[in-house]
Amino acid sequence: MTTKPTIRTTARTTAQKTGSQTTAEHAAHMRAVQVKVRAAMDSAQQKRGLLIVHTGNGKGKTTAAFGMVARMLAHKRKCAVIQFIKASNDAVSRLLAGPNLHWHHVGDGFTWDTQNRDNDIAQCRAGWDLAKTYMADPEISLIDLDELNVVLDLGYLPLDEILDTLHAKRPALHVICTGRNAPAPLVALADLVTEMREVKHPFNAGIQAQPGIEF
Repeated sequence: MTTKPTIRTTARTTAQKTGSQTTAEHAAHMRAVQVKVRAAMDSAQQKRGLLIVHTGNGKGKTTAAFGMVARMLAHKRKCAVIQFIKASNDAVSRLLAGPNLHWHHVGDGFTWDTQNRDNDIAQCRAGWDLAKTYMADPEISLIDLDELNVVLDLGYLPLDEILDTLHAKRPALHVICTGRNAPAPLVALADLVTEMREVKHPFNAGIQAQPGIEF
């Protein structure tokens, strides 16, 4: 018999923080929130391409980036996805396939399976050369560099070279870098950083990776 784990949290819910409110009190509270939100929106005057980093030991980094790609395609803008390390295109590529999407995988699989550092590095270099080509294309609105963080963590590409290129990207271009262990200088350079933190994962309970969830 398995014991159901307990996840403890000290954070109070919004309902607990606000307490019991009358309809009038709730409306007044929401008006105050509305003023703050609109003030923040009014103060945001810049509009430019973002450098986005998804990192952390939790699941969802690649999946979240694919969601941004799908959203960009829905706006009829062109995107490129370059999957480092991975040996095949994600199933999502078949669903999103079309003239506005360029999708590449540049790898032979997990490094513990390939066991060939020189070849892995060569594949990563080929992927980075592809990325630079797309960065120079004014028709591309978003580039997803899947698992680039892992590539940098392993030292397969020079960090300074990648940072210099990302810093000099076209102003309107959005770039997403995903993977664990994003280097601190990349995090510092980015406009948007999200860290996925593992709380629970089915693999640790002996549950296999499944279509539609992991791949």
